[in-house]
Amino acid sequence: MASSTRSGVITLLHTACGAGVLAMPYGFKPFGLIPGLLVIIFCALCSLGGLLLQAKVARYVPEKSASFFTLTQIINPNLSVIFDIAIAIKCFGVGVSYMIVVGDLTPQIASVFTSNHLLLDRNVHITLIMLFIVSPLCFLKRLSSLRYASLIALLSVAYLCVLIFIHFVWPSEEIHDLKGHVSLWIPHDETNPLTTLPIFVFAYTCHHNMFSVINEQKDTSFRHIKKVAIYAMFLALSLYLLVGGMGYLTFGDHIIGNIIKLYPQFASTTVGRIAIVLLVMLAFPLQCHPARASINHILFYLQEHLSQSKQNTRTDNTANAVDEASTLIVNGDQEYMIDELIEEDSANQPPVVPLHGRKFVIITIFLLLASYLLAISVSSLARVLAVVGSTGSTSISFILPGIFGYQLIGSEVDSGSLPFKTKLFKYAGLALAVWGVVVMATCLTATLTMNASH
Repeated sequence: MASSTRSGVITLLHTACGAGVLAMPYGFKPFGLIPGLLVIIFCALCSLGGLLLQAKVARYVPEKSASFFTLTQIINPNLSVIFDIAIAIKCFGVGVSYMIVVGDLTPQIASVFTSNHLLLDRNVHITLIMLFIVSPLCFLKRLSSLRYASLIALLSVAYLCVLIFIHFVWPSEEIHDLKGHVSLWIPHDETNPLTTLPIFVFAYTCHHNMFSVINEQKDTSFRHIKKVAIYAMFLALSLYLLVGGMGYLTFGDHIIGNIIKLYPQFASTTVGRIAIVLLVMLAFPLQCHPARASINHILFYLQEHLSQSKQNTRTDNTANAVDEASTLIVNGDQEYMIDELIEEDSANQPPVVPLHGRKFVIITIFLLLASYLLAISVSSLARVLAVVGSTGSTSISFILPGIFGYQLIGSEVDSGSLPFKTKLFKYAGLALAVWGVVVMATCLTATLTMNASH
């Protein structure tokens, strides 16, 4: 595997594999073993489809400049705010899940050294870590100092896999006593499978970094990028089949949303918990950074549209900036042809919205405070991941890549003369977008209305 390919695979794998690994075995509970394995495979294929669609549409913008923003400028500039909302929800939700993991594991780590009630309180640990570790890191404008977070993340996940494997093959008496019923097929209980399906969707979400991976590759051809996507999804799939399957087989229907909480206080388990806590503490700023930028873009979008709305009330016949039959799109006060936007030497590049000074501080404080309040109020890692998976993950993984694929693939030729492969990708994009909307609507409703206690 070439170095650029390897780098792209690692980036996607690190983006996908995080706190969701801890909840993967719990996702099996309403499905049973065999349906759960099949759902994991199906979600991997859907996520791979989204990555391949992104690889296909990247050629519609100048080389090395592919992004959700540049593509939305071609289709509909208003779609950019949808992407920013999805990114903000996803990254914010992941940050909250990280703090829940801190609240789950740090008291167990502390119990090895003390029995003091105050020092074993989850909210105390969340407060201290948010105040003295996470917050200072989030105010860093440059995150290069956290460049080793990827290595720590992968080592932590690898250690977790080894831990789950060992306790599955050689279970202790304590683990054996905790084991519940294992269902090969869908069990007859009150848990709705739609409440855990988003956990599987969330686990593969790496699509917001896919365009960055494409831009950094020496070879940006579809043939090459396809290999990167396939390798990343195959490794993630193998990991989730291992962790999810063995974790569920170890504890059965007694499984909870954070599997590492169930293991007894062995030295090996404590080391694993410390590694996971270190991972989430270092990874939180990496989630805060894009969430902060997306919120800034949303505020800029709202401000621009508010001022444009006021301007339209003072001008005659200027409400329609673009005629429905035209190929013009609007960027601020200027109109451009679509062809202009995809020219490599075009000066009409997406604007960079500045983020500094008071705005930087206010948005950062808002994200930290909101994350903290949710983390101390919600103890269910599975529920948080399900909500994020239903909203941000489905938008990023399915809906937006699907829309891009359907709108752009084959747009340069007459629709009546599209080759079969082009038609296949085009309508696969439509199917993926529709599937994303269905997953979002049904799973979010189920998650918010059904009891998800773990």
